[in-house]
Amino acid sequence: MSTTGIEIKSSRRGFAEAVELVSSMRFAISLLMIIAIAAVIGTVMQQNQPMPNYMNQFGPFWFEIFDKLGLYAVYSAWWFLLSLAILIVSTGLCIARNAPKMLRDMRSWRESVREESLRNFHHKFAWTAPGAALPLAHQTAQRLDNAGYKVKLVDKPGGVLVAAKKGAGNKFGYIFAHTAIIVILVGGMMDSDFGIRFQQWFMGKTPFMGGGLIADIPARHRLGLNNPSFRGNTMIPEGQSSNTAIVPQGNGVMIQELPFTIKLNKFIIEFYSTGMPKLFASEVTIRDHETGKTFDGTIKVNQPLIYRGVALYQSSFEDGGSKLKLTGWPMTGSGAASFPVAGEVGSSSELKSGNATYAIEWTGFRPFNVENTRAGDDVRAVKKGESLDEQLKATLSEHSGSAGKNANNKDLKNVGPSVQYKLRDQTGQAREFLNYMQPVTLDGAQVYLAGVRTDPSAPFSFLRIPADDAHGVGEWMRLRAALADPALREEAARRYAERALPQGKADPALAAQLRESAGKTLAIFAGGGQGSGQTGGYLAVSQFLERIPQAEQEKAANVFMKMLNGAMWELWQAARARAGAPAVEANEVHGRFLQMATNALSDSFLYGAPVYLALDEFTEVKASVLQATRSPGKKVVYLGCLLLTLGIFAMFYIRERRIWVWVKDGADGHGAQALMAMSTQRKTLDFEREFDDLKTKLPQSA
Repeated sequence: MSTTGIEIKSSRRGFAEAVELVSSMRFAISLLMIIAIAAVIGTVMQQNQPMPNYMNQFGPFWFEIFDKLGLYAVYSAWWFLLSLAILIVSTGLCIARNAPKMLRDMRSWRESVREESLRNFHHKFAWTAPGAALPLAHQTAQRLDNAGYKVKLVDKPGGVLVAAKKGAGNKFGYIFAHTAIIVILVGGMMDSDFGIRFQQWFMGKTPFMGGGLIADIPARHRLGLNNPSFRGNTMIPEGQSSNTAIVPQGNGVMIQELPFTIKLNKFIIEFYSTGMPKLFASEVTIRDHETGKTFDGTIKVNQPLIYRGVALYQSSFEDGGSKLKLTGWPMTGSGAASFPVAGEVGSSSELKSGNATYAIEWTGFRPFNVENTRAGDDVRAVKKGESLDEQLKATLSEHSGSAGKNANNKDLKNVGPSVQYKLRDQTGQAREFLNYMQPVTLDGAQVYLAGVRTDPSAPFSFLRIPADDAHGVGEWMRLRAALADPALREEAARRYAERALPQGKADPALAAQLRESAGKTLAIFAGGGQGSGQTGGYLAVSQFLERIPQAEQEKAANVFMKMLNGAMWELWQAARARAGAPAVEANEVHGRFLQMATNALSDSFLYGAPVYLALDEFTEVKASVLQATRSPGKKVVYLGCLLLTLGIFAMFYIRERRIWVWVKDGADGHGAQALMAMSTQRKTLDFEREFDDLKTKLPQSA
């Protein structure tokens, strides 16, 4: 044989081995494992989110690794699509190899068996009947036919073979189940992002990463009407329209053109008592771009509107640009004058504070909030041996943090509207704020909640501003401004010294000492004592007490806190006197207000904003978020599921049985002899009962 012939033969053998490997069960199971792992990742990890979210969640190291693996859009990753394609080929080759043999076996009667081989079957039975062999064979065939078997008579040397079979359709289970895998995978690929990826790879389409109006986005970021499949969202405020959908990508978005315009006439929403949505629906008008046809429709959860091959699902709801009126209060300096602020959700406003300019980015508004407002015991057990520094820091922790600390409480109440916004400075750094319009009752007292966070993925921590006698924040703001005013602090120290001295005893030296100590106490709490200059509140107090010998810290702390409480009361009175307001009555209500106000002042040093914005009025504008999808593979997947159901049913509930009966005349010429053998793929109790039943019925005389 020539070298060329050997090479051709070797090449054919290698190809055959490759085909056998690809079409093997172990290869298919390996691919299924890869796809299953990818599906788990795609379920656990949110897909197609903005890249900064993944960076914040996983950190720079793992972010890069997961990005290289395509885990942020795993269902459209090249390796996932390649795995699907190879699995389709593998399953197709498996069917091509085995289905013809199975079909031949289903048609075959296996009539080449011999009498000797039937005697080796486990399930066999022999009997003798009067008469000739041929009538007995016909009688046996008739009885098997009555039992539901297909029967064939075959003449054999020295006798007649009765071949019967039932349940040959069991083989269709294998064919249907494997075909279903191909059909489902093809349907899944039809509904995947493969069409969008193809346009990005070969047609110059790129995700859009900027901002601005949708109408101004260039064509290279847009997907045409002939895009085979997509899944995007469109947000429509009441009274407005949209003819595009936003398809999220890992590093931006694509704009999908729709063949019609959707106008939101009204958005309907109902809530449970827990605040969870019970019903939300959109009343819309659809206008066809091609025909000009218009019609009204209602889109509800699980009740989509389908038109021109595009299904519109009710996804969620957002604010559509509510108009807001707020009052701004300064949080720095000695000024306490308020000023009006106006905003619109989804836009930004300019804010000037001293020489700095900020941008207020209005990000959200909720007309009501159902929160758990039950308060637990407001008592903290001080651990034995806990330092005063730790005690003060724990006190700080008690008065800052989430307003929903008591997660197990079930007292759910509507605490009214809230506004959410970001305050961005000139360097681009931003903090996010969440302020409630109405006071909330916590621990038996009414407070205004002002939430703040620096990380979008973190929960809000809340500043709790106590409501004053007028149910507002004016008195607390007056006290905050007074604490920042050295002249008022000095006046408060003088008042404290006068009140602290025993009646009728004038001691200038002691008065001066008390005045100096009270002034120093207020200065430390205000963030200006002993060169701290960095922060104030309880943290500044703890830093001051750390310089005192540990054995004397507890006594010094008690003296300091008593002096701070007294000086703060006088500071409040001095501030009211400067404003021309009468002094407040010294009672339990005002004493508790002052204590909560002092705690809030301590927390305010962590607030990190030059102003506090209090919501006064609003005009709500609702917006509906609709999901627009084109899923041509959906019906294909349904067909695959039907085939899979039929295949599983055939494999598990259809049992193939075969029977051979060898009939021949007796050796002495009188009577006939019959030998029956029966086989099945799975031996069950039903099979045993059927064999015993045939052993009884077949030998019976007519």
